[in-house]
Amino acid sequence: MRSDVITTGTERAAPRGLLKAMGYTDEEIYRPYVGVANSWNEIVPGHIHLDKIGEAVKTGVRMAGGTPMEFGVIGVCDGLAMGHEGMRYSLVTRELIADSIECMAKAHAFDALVLIPNCDKIVPGMLMAAARVNIPTIVVSGGPMMAGRYRGKYISVQQLFEGRGSVMAGKITEEELAEMEECACPGCGSCAGMFTANSMNCVTEALGMGLPGNGSIPAVFGARFRLAKRAGMKVMELLEKNIRPRDIMTPAAFANALAVDMALGCSTNTTLHVPAIAYEAGVDFDLESLNEISEKTPHLVTLSPAVAHPSNDPAKEVYHHVEDLNEAGGVSAVMKELTKKNLIDTAVLTVTGSTLAENLENVRILNDDVIRPIDKPYHEQGGIAVLRGNLCPDGAVVKRSAVDPSVWTFEGRARVFECEDDAVGEIFAGRISKGDVIVVRNEGPKGGPGMREMLTATAAITGMGMETEVALLTDGRFSGASRGLCVGHVSPEAASGGPIGLLRDGDVIRIDISKKRMDVQIDEAELENRRRQWTPREPNVKDGYLARYAKNVSSAGKGAVVS
Repeated sequence: MRSDVITTGTERAAPRGLLKAMGYTDEEIYRPYVGVANSWNEIVPGHIHLDKIGEAVKTGVRMAGGTPMEFGVIGVCDGLAMGHEGMRYSLVTRELIADSIECMAKAHAFDALVLIPNCDKIVPGMLMAAARVNIPTIVVSGGPMMAGRYRGKYISVQQLFEGRGSVMAGKITEEELAEMEECACPGCGSCAGMFTANSMNCVTEALGMGLPGNGSIPAVFGARFRLAKRAGMKVMELLEKNIRPRDIMTPAAFANALAVDMALGCSTNTTLHVPAIAYEAGVDFDLESLNEISEKTPHLVTLSPAVAHPSNDPAKEVYHHVEDLNEAGGVSAVMKELTKKNLIDTAVLTVTGSTLAENLENVRILNDDVIRPIDKPYHEQGGIAVLRGNLCPDGAVVKRSAVDPSVWTFEGRARVFECEDDAVGEIFAGRISKGDVIVVRNEGPKGGPGMREMLTATAAITGMGMETEVALLTDGRFSGASRGLCVGHVSPEAASGGPIGLLRDGDVIRIDISKKRMDVQIDEAELENRRRQWTPREPNVKDGYLARYAKNVSSAGKGAVVS
C-alpha cells in the first residue's frame, strides 16, 4: 500500500505518533488510508449538507475495513457570484481544486480517494484530480435540490434570475417575485434543473466514476446517504482489485459520457469540462467529436431550463426537473435506451467494479413522458451543437435544446459590448431591439479573465420575453440555466485576436444551428484590414491569481486548460 511509507518501520515512529495525537488507534493506523475530499461549506446550498454525506462515506469506508481521512476543498456558488466581479473567480477554481487534491493525496500517501462535490467547477476539478493522481477513486455527489412550488407550479432559481426582467415586462409584480423567493429553492442540493452542476453529476455517472443514481437521487432522500455509504464501501473493493480512474476513464467512456450529455440536453459548460478531464486522463479530445456524437444521438430528456410538453399537449407547459429524471429511471435508464441503437459501449468498466452491461441488465424507463423512447425523441440530434464559421474558426457552443426552433436560423445586426456589465445595462434600460445580436466580448478565459457566465444578461432577455427576438453571443460562457439563442465559448476569444474582437456595431451576423454555422457577413479583405488595425486591450486584472491564470490558460475550444 502507498500508506506503508507513513506507517511501516521504526523510522516511521514520528508519523505514527502524529496520527495518535489525533486519536487514531493502532488498528486504524495499519489499515488502508482513504482520503475523503469534501467540498462542504456554509456558502453553497448544494454543499451545506455535505458534512453529513461525508459522515456517511466515512461510515462506509470503516465498515469495509479502511481508515477515512477527511479534508476540505473550496467551492464557489455561481448563483451568489453571478453578475459581479465574483464570477471571474468561478471557473478558475477548477484548477485550484484539482491541484489541491493532488497535493493532499500525494503528500499523505493515500491509498484511495472518495471525492464529494456537488456544484459547477467542483465536480470537474475533482475528476481532473482523480485522473491525475490515478489511485482507486469514486465520486459521490450531494444530489440535486428539489424543485420549488409556487401557486401550483414547479419553479427553481431560474425564475428568480429572470425575475427582474419579468417585473419590467409586467409579467409579475415585485410582490409576486418576493413570494417566489420564499419557495423557489426549498432546501439543500444543487439547483433543480439540468444546469451545470447536475449536468456534471450526470456526466460523472455516465463516465463510470459515480455509482448508479449519483446524478439524479435528490439531496434530501435517504437513498442519497445510502449511496454515500455504498461509495465508501465500494472504494475499498476498487482498492482490493486495483481499479484506477484511468482504467475507467477511457476513450469509450468519454464517448459514453458525451452521448448521455446529448441525450439529456446538458449545460454548454460540459464542453469546457469534459475536454479538461480527458486531458488529465491522457485521452485525446476534439470539439468536432462532440458534433459527431450529437448528430447520431437523439435528445431524449428535456429538463428545465428547456420547456417540455408531456403528453404532446402544447397547452400544458411543464418544467421537468432532475427529481423527475430520477423517478423515471435516472441516468441508467437513459443509457439503457441508448443501447438500443448501439450508441453506448457497454463493455466499459465502472466504479461498481462491473461492466456497464452488467450495471444496466435490469434497468428500464419508468416514465416515458420524462425519458422518451429512442424512436420518439424530442429531437433527432443531441442537445448541444458546436458552430464553426468566419466568426468562430475554432468553434462556439450553443445549447440548441434550450433554443426555440423558430430562431435556429437568425440574422441580425451586431450590438457590440466590451463586457457583460455594459450589455446588461443596455438590456435593462430597454435599448435592445428586436433583431439585435448582442455581442459581449473580452469575457473569455484570458480576456475576462475567468470566462464569466452571462446568466444576468440571458435571464434579463428571457424575463422580458425577448428570447425569440434577439441573439446573444460571447467569448465568455453561459450558465446551465440560460435559455434562448445564446452562443458562447466563441474561439479564438477577443483577447487572443479572434474575429469576435474585430466586430463593429451594425455588422450583420448569421447564425444557423441546423448547419452548425455562425458567420459575420463581411468579406475576408475587410476582416484582414481590421486585423491590421487591432491592438490588444490592457488586461482587466494585473496581479493576483487571475493574472497568473490569464497568462497560462488555453482557449475555451481546448477546455480552458491551464498548463
